[in-house]
Amino acid sequence: MRQVDVAIVGAGPTGLYAAYYAGFRGLSIALIDALPEAGGQVTAMYPEKLIYDVAGFPVIRGRDLVANLVEQAAPFDPQYMLGVRAEGLSYEDDKPVLALSDGSSLQCGAVLITGGLGSFTARPLPAADAFTGEGLVYFVPHLDDLAGHHVVIVGGGDSAFDWALSLHPVAKSVTMVHRREKFRAHAGTVTKVQALPVEIIVNAEVTQIHGDGQVEGAEVVVRGQDPRRLPADTVVAALGFTADLGPLAEWGLTLDRRHIVVDTKMATNLPRVFAAGDIAEYGGKVRLIAVGFGEAATAVNNAAIVIDPSAHLFPGHSSDNG
Repeated sequence: MRQVDVAIVGAGPTGLYAAYYAGFRGLSIALIDALPEAGGQVTAMYPEKLIYDVAGFPVIRGRDLVANLVEQAAPFDPQYMLGVRAEGLSYEDDKPVLALSDGSSLQCGAVLITGGLGSFTARPLPAADAFTGEGLVYFVPHLDDLAGHHVVIVGGGDSAFDWALSLHPVAKSVTMVHRREKFRAHAGTVTKVQALPVEIIVNAEVTQIHGDGQVEGAEVVVRGQDPRRLPADTVVAALGFTADLGPLAEWGLTLDRRHIVVDTKMATNLPRVFAAGDIAEYGGKVRLIAVGFGEAATAVNNAAIVIDPSAHLFPGHSSDNG
């Protein structure tokens, strides 16, 4: 059974920053994530999205933020265990032991859960049930993959409008289809997209994907009108996702719906188990990446003195150590 000082469950931005901070504190680190790449929801869902509320960056692309966080943690050589789920939690000699989906076990001085919203699954596009070819996607990891494509985006939320805004400069055409007149997306983003030569079809649904092995078009029905076929090389189904805690829900953690309740130390009700980022819940919680960074530092510092009672809660400033 392998051993590590801190096992971080979730390799999104909060988990990556926690890996840096744990390394800064001289702790060994394992980063565990069911996704095949570091970055969590940022990498999986909006790597090209521009983020404006991370301190010190007037604007930064999601992919670049993740790359910077990976680089920041790299000097401390964290173990990346990607494509692996933390399935079970037990204790041995009062220390947490994680049972992993690859059949291995990991004994930890402390566990820090930074799993965002837990595991998430894209909501399917009903019209695509009979389509088995390529060109139907739920996320757009690389914008350049759709360069020169006719793109149809289904949905009216933030992801749909973010992708419309990002894809417009590279795609041959972008058409949005939404089943209602009102949008869930941020009003400012909607206004930006409405100012572009992007057709937005409302009160409509995609009823069929055309193509044999590859998307060649999408049939759209506007309420009260005849079907219309749109040119399409790619259909982006931005219909949101469902999230759940998965195996974490069976660990005995105190939960508030899908979130893990923590105290001011970011400690859960279980010994040596902490949580930070979107998955953590306390009074007055604000779910921002910037907040997650602060919570990660708080959690790691409090975990450090649990692991080694002779350690100090505050280790000093990073600038003091060069």
